[in-house]
Amino acid sequence: MDTKSITLQGATLTYQDKGKGSPIILLHGFCGSSRYWDKVIPELAKHYRVIAPDLPGHGGTSDDLAVDSIEEIADLLDALMEELKIDKVTVFGHSLGGYITLAFAEKYSHRLNGFSLIHSTAHPDTDEAKKGRTANVAKVRKDGIKPLIDGLIPKLFSPKHLGTDYVLTAQEIGNETTKKGAMQTLVAMRDRLDRNEILKTTTLPVLLIAGDQDQIIPADKTFSVSKENIQQVIIKNSGHMSMFENPNELTKVIKDSLSITAELD
Repeated sequence: MDTKSITLQGATLTYQDKGKGSPIILLHGFCGSSRYWDKVIPELAKHYRVIAPDLPGHGGTSDDLAVDSIEEIADLLDALMEELKIDKVTVFGHSLGGYITLAFAEKYSHRLNGFSLIHSTAHPDTDEAKKGRTANVAKVRKDGIKPLIDGLIPKLFSPKHLGTDYVLTAQEIGNETTKKGAMQTLVAMRDRLDRNEILKTTTLPVLLIAGDQDQIIPADKTFSVSKENIQQVIIKNSGHMSMFENPNELTKVIKDSLSITAELD
C-alpha cells in the first residue's frame, strides 16, 4: 500500500491518495484504517481522486492529534482538505466514519457535493451502548488493544464470513490501533450527538447504505430519515463490512451515486 503523510497540529496523518478527477474522501470505521478500502479504491480511482485517511491513532496516523470529540475529527478533515487544496468533496463514511461525516456536514456543508453513511447511523448511542463504550475504555487501558479487537471484529461480519481471510485482515488492521487512539475514539463515539436533524434539513445528495446481515447497525437505524434527496441501498450478503464482504457491489453503488450527484450539480 502506497501511503502519504502530512503534518497537522505537529503530528503525522497518513492517507492514501489515488486517481484524478473530482475528489472523494473515504472514512473508515473504528479500529480500522485506510486499508479497509483496498478493494474499493482501485475501481473508484479510475474515475475520481480518492483520498482515504487513517483516523487519529489508527493505521499510520499519530494519536497525538487533538481529537477528543467527533467534531474535532471533523475539523481535522477540514484541515486535511486545506492542506491538499481541495475546495469541495463527496465524503463516504463507514460506521465511525459516518459519525464524522455527519459532524462535517453540520459544520462544513459548503465544502460538500454530497455525503454518504455506510453501515452507520445518525442516532446517538443508547444508554446501554454508552456503558459499553465506557467499559471498553477501561478494558483497553488495562489489557491493551488485542482483547478488544478479538471480541469486536467477528461481530462486524455476517456469520457466513466468519473464519475467512476477511476477518483475519480486519483483525490485523485493528491491532495497529494504538491504546490512546482507541480510548479517545470510544469516548468520542459515546458522547456524539443525535444528528438526524442534519439528514432532515440537508439539501445535498445523501446515500445511506446498510448491510442485510449487519449485527451492529441494522438497516432501520441507518435509514432513519426518508426524503427525495436521500437514497437508501441495502447491500446483500453483507454484515457491517461490505468493503470486505461485497466490495464489488459497494463500489457499484458508490459509483452510481456519484453519477447522480454529478447530474444534479
